[in-house]
Amino acid sequence: MIAFLRGELIERDATRVVLDVAGVGYLLVPTAGALRGLPAVGTETVVPVYMHYTTDGGPSLFGFSDSVERRLFQTLITVKNIGPKAAVNILSNVPGPDLVSAIVSGDVARLSTVKGIGKKTAERLCVELRDNIANAAAGARKEAAGKRPLPGAGPPLDDRLREVAHYLDALQLRPDEYDSILPGLDAARPLPDLVKDVLAQLREKRNTRMR
Repeated sequence: MIAFLRGELIERDATRVVLDVAGVGYLLVPTAGALRGLPAVGTETVVPVYMHYTTDGGPSLFGFSDSVERRLFQTLITVKNIGPKAAVNILSNVPGPDLVSAIVSGDVARLSTVKGIGKKTAERLCVELRDNIANAAAGARKEAAGKRPLPGAGPPLDDRLREVAHYLDALQLRPDEYDSILPGLDAARPLPDLVKDVLAQLREKRNTRMR
């Protein structure tokens, strides 16, 4: 399995990227995020990739902005009728943190805004990935940055609450926004429910400040 490619950017457009790696040109299908992160043509770059193989079409390479986006892609394609191109389309139209939040909260309307993703497919994404998508995002963040020690002078947090913290990190929330909420959660509850509780409390805090 190829994890990334390092080489000179030779070509790029809205649907493909070509990297020259040691004299071999690799054709990638990129997400919108991957495209935005690329340098000018003629510059060396590193792109996280995923190779997908089909018996009739052979291997295809897909490029991502980072390892978290790649992990989300791998999770999306486990769902029936969501192939690699559909997964790239979803990630290109719904930023990673928004995608994770929409799936965990069951926001079918948000997912249905993606062209080609109807209500039934959006519902399937929410049902099948409700637990896995949170773990995928949190796991990729931990691999990239290491396990973050949580601040505070109180007793150590339960491992489940640490999982919640890493998931919130994957949503790009700041620790100072949610650290005070974590100790009050019931760690025996499922991870997605705990995350939804934190997000609801954060929304309430923000609404209160705006009044």
